[in-house]
Amino acid sequence: MQTTERESLIYLDHAATSWPKPREVIEAVVKTMEEDAANPGRGSHQMAVRASRILFDTRKTVAKLFRIANPNDIAFTSNTTMALNMAIKGIVQPGDHVVATAIEHNSVRRPLEYLKRTAGISVTYVEANERGEVDAKQVESAITSKTKLVIVNHSSNLMGSIMPVADIGEITRRRGVKLLIDAAQTAGLAEIDVEALGIDLMAFPGHKGLLGPQGTGGLYIHPQTELEPLIHGGTGSQSESAEQPSVRPDRYEAGTQNTPGLAGLKAGVQYVLHETVQRIHNKEWELSQQLMEGLLAIDGVRVLGPAIGRPRTGIVAFVIHGADPSETAFILDQHYHIAVRSGFHCSPLAHGAAGTLETGAVRASVGCFTTKEEVQALIEAVKEISQHYR
Repeated sequence: MQTTERESLIYLDHAATSWPKPREVIEAVVKTMEEDAANPGRGSHQMAVRASRILFDTRKTVAKLFRIANPNDIAFTSNTTMALNMAIKGIVQPGDHVVATAIEHNSVRRPLEYLKRTAGISVTYVEANERGEVDAKQVESAITSKTKLVIVNHSSNLMGSIMPVADIGEITRRRGVKLLIDAAQTAGLAEIDVEALGIDLMAFPGHKGLLGPQGTGGLYIHPQTELEPLIHGGTGSQSESAEQPSVRPDRYEAGTQNTPGLAGLKAGVQYVLHETVQRIHNKEWELSQQLMEGLLAIDGVRVLGPAIGRPRTGIVAFVIHGADPSETAFILDQHYHIAVRSGFHCSPLAHGAAGTLETGAVRASVGCFTTKEEVQALIEAVKEISQHYR
């Protein structure tokens, strides 16, 4: 995309994919494609060795961000969805019980519903209030003697609400239950220490808050947690065996990895580490508060999620009374050159909690490169659009 388009487009869809990427990310991808694009772990020649080094260095960089002691406990995936499927289908067995929340993404809900149909598991979805907040005590109340796994969306991709992961992690460790965190909206945007938070499994994307390319992501697997591999095949190690290797991360990384993408991911995480998660979070917090205040001052506009001043990520979803969210997003794009997302955001459970299951909503989401001027431009555009529905 040309610089001129960057200057004309106001991009407020960072919850889907962050954009633009830091220059370092783009350069890392291009450099790898030009110089180190051999198969990692599949040869002993110099280029293959350099490709393997890129994966290892990226693993170490991600481990540093999430305070993971052993980088080999990170399995790279193509996205958060694959990581969540790997975790859920790798640990849940027929007859098990799973506790999840009513703000889960379809990347959690659909695998669970599939296992309900095919493996006879049972699932309890803990209710959320209309602001997308979940009480840790309700999560504990839902745990039974058959509960194998608790799944928590760290932050709702619709309402931006943040879950009490530390409290839930204390509960799951005390009750001897595994905890899976969906960090799709918090990786790189919230401080995450997997050990301190009691996390056994954590799925994360590379292309959102970590500022890397699409087609990257991963799953953290606690050293005392074992999964059945989701995919079996070539790993470049123990090739003489008919079984998948037992060593990590090879056990969970069958097939050729996205080496250029993971080189870009390393650069993205390094950018986050340099800027610091706290600084990025503070900026997005201020922008989200500015956006909420502006939208709430417009007659007929309802803002979803936690109230002003309450913890949230940089996601601000809203509806204009009488207006179709898809039409609103279309007008914002075509007439104001503002990119947002409308619809149900692959999260019907969260829309059910918010009371927007019939209509959907418009979702604006800020990023670390968003400016106050861009946020104000959205407020002014919504103000003009809303006048036609009064």
